[in-house]
Amino acid sequence: MNTEIIGVIFIFLLSLLLAWPLGKYMVKIFKGERVWSDFMSPIEKWIFRISGVNPDQKLDWKDNMKALVVINIGFFVVAFLFLVLQSFHPFWNPNGFENWEPTLAFNTAVSFTTNTNLQHYSGESGASYYTQLLVFCWLQFVSAGTGIAACALLFQGLINRSTSELGNFYNLMVKSCTRILLPLSVVLAIILMANGTPTNFEALQEVRTLEGKSQLVAAGPAAPMVAIKQMGTNGGGFFGPNSTHPFENPNYLTNIAENIAILLIPMALVFAFGFYTDRKKLALVFIGVMSILFVSFTAISISQEIAGNPEFTKLGLSDPTNLEGKEVRFGAAASSLWGVSTTSTSNGSVNSMHDSHTPLSGGIFLLDMFINAIYGGVGVGFINFFVFVIVAVFIAGLMIGRTPEFMGKKIEAREIKIAALIVILHPFLILTGTAISSYLAAKDPALYTDWIHNPGFHGLSEMLYEFTSSAANNGSGFEGLNDDTPFWNIMNGIVMLLGRFLPIIGPLAIVGSLALKKTVPESSGSLKLETPAFGAVLLSVILIVAALAFFPVMALGPIAEFFSF
Repeated sequence: MNTEIIGVIFIFLLSLLLAWPLGKYMVKIFKGERVWSDFMSPIEKWIFRISGVNPDQKLDWKDNMKALVVINIGFFVVAFLFLVLQSFHPFWNPNGFENWEPTLAFNTAVSFTTNTNLQHYSGESGASYYTQLLVFCWLQFVSAGTGIAACALLFQGLINRSTSELGNFYNLMVKSCTRILLPLSVVLAIILMANGTPTNFEALQEVRTLEGKSQLVAAGPAAPMVAIKQMGTNGGGFFGPNSTHPFENPNYLTNIAENIAILLIPMALVFAFGFYTDRKKLALVFIGVMSILFVSFTAISISQEIAGNPEFTKLGLSDPTNLEGKEVRFGAAASSLWGVSTTSTSNGSVNSMHDSHTPLSGGIFLLDMFINAIYGGVGVGFINFFVFVIVAVFIAGLMIGRTPEFMGKKIEAREIKIAALIVILHPFLILTGTAISSYLAAKDPALYTDWIHNPGFHGLSEMLYEFTSSAANNGSGFEGLNDDTPFWNIMNGIVMLLGRFLPIIGPLAIVGSLALKKTVPESSGSLKLETPAFGAVLLSVILIVAALAFFPVMALGPIAEFFSF
């Protein structure tokens, strides 16, 4: 077990170490400075030329948001059409998979467009190689690029001096894909292929098992998709079992590489904030607050899984460690670290079944997604965190009797109203969806048994987790829930759309407002942000907001299940 803990510490520290220089590199790209990846410039110019986009045009926040929404609507429509017409693809369908059912196609197209990758299907039994590679893999690049570009626009808005221009979304999105996501994904894909992850276009292969029986085994172009699913905090697996599958995650080395990939860009964007705005100390405060939560949640999850299920002890087992739903090649500690990493960053991939974790460990995964800002998804994680910062600045300003200011800009009624609405939106989507599904399940017992295989406290947790994962654009699930039904496909699709785009639009509206304000020189009366005191206020705000919104439903789900042992 000591070796497992050392591995956990190594992954976390190496992720932080690599994130610092990556943050510097990303800022150079955002600002248009010369970097080693300038050789991609001809490809970028070709993309802009055939799309009719002027990448040098400066846009305000409204025009950038129109561009973001319109292009993502286009992504969704293309993906939906490819899914419902899958059998008509002229190639890369050696297994002869048919067209998708419309509500499942809607859910999946929304899921990959919104960087959620919630999967109500199993890739190896329903998606052609064309769909996996040229639909899902492509969406995993552009959806992640959308989040990074939005974050870069926010950075520019924070340093503007009485001007509404934030930059060009199209330019930032394309360069995020070609100069950040693509190079990193190539490196990870090479590591995966070298360790056995398949990359081929062969049909199902018949093999003889150790028992001497015949079995069909699926392979395919897995390595490229697995690489971008981790680098872009997408999380959608090539295979149904995701990164528990030995083809997606063959050994402990690939597990380390993939876990670092999950954390790397979200961490780097926090450092990028410091470099972009020249507020490095403030960035360290932010990364410190996030890391305190991350390390604490990881420690709780690991301790719960090591302590295990008391029912095991009653059965006379000498080792109570909870290995149900886990891969022995990874162990309990690495599984818990991955679970916290993937729910902290809205990645959603799994190397163990979250449904099989102990109640409090599963509750930690839920709490990660309730907060939805501990590193967070690429770009949008920092955007969500920014909303908490605005609320914390407002509260801290009231506490010391000063007009709230953030980086020299006064925080006034307009900004606070928008921030409050975004903070309220997240629990509203989760709790409303959970309430509706709970009511329908209780009203119709037949529906209840069809949806939920684990009634009681855990059944509520499964429905709560599904809506939480959708609203947080995470994509992981408590897989005891039968979610491939019209109700879940449509409801989750709606929640994913609202949970993705409104939390991007709101904060950018705030920085659009702040960008037009004159900078107020700092004085002895200004609120000092680069201090442990403000970090403590910020941490308290995050935890209090999550507790007030979600403690009652947590008490009915994971906490009640814990005390029922």
